[in-house]
Amino acid sequence: MSTPNGFPQHSRVCLTRSVEGGAVQDLQAKKAGKAAKKEPGGDGTPPKIGTPISETLKILPEELKVNMKIKSITPRPPRKPRLERAASLDEKSWRKWRRFRTSQESLTDPNETSSSNGSLQEASPSPPTRGRASPCNPCCQQDSLHSSPDALEASPGGKSRGSASDLGKRACEISSAFGGLLRGKGFAGGKPRLSQIMPARPLPPMELNVASHTLRTANRIDSDCLDYRHYSQHKFGRVSSSLSDSRLQGNGTLYDNCSTDSMKSTFSVLTPIRAKDVRSRSYLEGSLLASGALMGAEELSRYFPDRNMGIFVATWNMQGQKELPVNLDDFLLPTDPDFAQDMYVIGVQEGCPDRREWEIRLQETLGPHYVLLHSAAHGVLYMSVFIRRDLIWFCSEVEYATVTTRIVSQIKTKGALGISFTFFGTSFLFITSHFTSGDSKVNERKLDYNKTIQALTLPKNVPDTNPYRSSSSDVTTRFDEVFWFGDFNFRLNKDRETVDSILNQNPDTDVSKLLVYDQLTSEMSRGSIFKGFQEADIHFRPSYKFDIGKDSYDTTSKQRTPSYTDRVVFRSRYKDDIQAVKYSSCPVIKTSDHRPVFALFRVKVRPGRDNIPLAAGLFDRDLYLIGIRRRATRELLRRREQKDQRSSSICSIS
Repeated sequence: MSTPNGFPQHSRVCLTRSVEGGAVQDLQAKKAGKAAKKEPGGDGTPPKIGTPISETLKILPEELKVNMKIKSITPRPPRKPRLERAASLDEKSWRKWRRFRTSQESLTDPNETSSSNGSLQEASPSPPTRGRASPCNPCCQQDSLHSSPDALEASPGGKSRGSASDLGKRACEISSAFGGLLRGKGFAGGKPRLSQIMPARPLPPMELNVASHTLRTANRIDSDCLDYRHYSQHKFGRVSSSLSDSRLQGNGTLYDNCSTDSMKSTFSVLTPIRAKDVRSRSYLEGSLLASGALMGAEELSRYFPDRNMGIFVATWNMQGQKELPVNLDDFLLPTDPDFAQDMYVIGVQEGCPDRREWEIRLQETLGPHYVLLHSAAHGVLYMSVFIRRDLIWFCSEVEYATVTTRIVSQIKTKGALGISFTFFGTSFLFITSHFTSGDSKVNERKLDYNKTIQALTLPKNVPDTNPYRSSSSDVTTRFDEVFWFGDFNFRLNKDRETVDSILNQNPDTDVSKLLVYDQLTSEMSRGSIFKGFQEADIHFRPSYKFDIGKDSYDTTSKQRTPSYTDRVVFRSRYKDDIQAVKYSSCPVIKTSDHRPVFALFRVKVRPGRDNIPLAAGLFDRDLYLIGIRRRATRELLRRREQKDQRSSSICSIS
């Protein structure tokens, strides 16, 4: 771009007209403008941006050089702006941008400290790129970095003859130069700036997967369905606009993908399934890693990402009492673990006469999240297996068998009851037993054990998961995970006075001195019973024999010695598959001379094949409906009682 006189706009020099020239100089200037267009510097184009002054003067006519006086230019450092003067429009806009920038940083960085008295923070040397757009082009910004206040003072001729774009470019240069001064060290004598607060060390990377391990049954999208979201968003345009997303985005609230995905998992109902996946029938029935297999690895990882499930195992000798405890919450749902377990297995010896009522009470306590997978009985031996309702589809058919250890087989007070099934690819065996009683009948109890492992005919139709490690003479070797619990009737080989003195010395949980006299511990250490089994450490008081309804041990004339008759032991085909989490008793239930004993376990689960007899979601539907109805009725009665108590309160004035 060139001025009307033909001078390039970029290379301005301060020209002073000679007083002697007069009107002749005006005429010569016009001729010089025409000659400059025809001057070969090649093709009459104006000099490039950044051409030195000496080269610019070469293109001027000789007549103009004689009548012009060149004013020398000496570069000087930029002058400091005076703080007492009124702020210009550019300065005001920069301050407004800086306040907006500071407010954004204080919102996004919780560790950033802001000042309320107008103190400035250290600004970055780069020009502002957020908050408001710069009114000039990048070329103008680049030129303004090399400008100085003296260089910004143009000649009067340049000001009068400049076009509108020239004025806008000049204003941009002034604004950029002044902004550079404010971002620099110009305020050396002003208020001290606060340096930007940075963390002492790099922040740890945030884990994207915030889903708790306990929410194992939360819906997770399969690996082959990961593109469903993008497909649906393109096709339908509504999948990603969930309730949580719309509220967050509509209010302009800062949010991250991690928290949004967590909220989505709460509102999601079912994992989307594509039609082509439903049509696909390519998987093999007996394959472990087949796509779409019910018992396969994909389905197992969906429900158990860490491939570990929680199992609650309990035993209780009810002493044949008709009266059941008012509340079973402390027994089935202890407060120590934060979450309920995936499976509940309860074995009862000398059970109550009404077995159905006992099962209804169990269903009522566990609530609608659990269903009765199977229950069996052998005389007064009961066993009930409850499982989360989401998991009933991954169980095989449930099988059970019984063994009578009495000489007369019609008397079924002593014996064993076993229930077995396969969950995914892991086979389970649960045995509850009631061995021979008596302080000195250790050998009879060992005979009961040997008869049980030989006579218990399991499994029947469900195939063994590892037949090469099985034995026909021991039922416990034919399953991956085995839990054996019941009233084993092993006693303490010590008199009552000595046991009472030890219990009085250690009223809390130190029972190591008592276990020295425990018959079962000594027999297991010799390998004469429960071969290959383990037992968690005992930190509770003996579970037998109490006065009914009291916390005191036997005060009758027999003065029976307190003992650990009720036990839970376990074994596994694979090392460290079973981890004991808790082993304790429930002292608040006092309707029997035995206290219930329970144990919590973490059990490793492996994928399986679909070529086994499946239960296909079978459970006791009638029991489920009765238990839920009882639970709702109990809650309504409780609320009504609370309402009546509040309405019948009497205020007495003294």
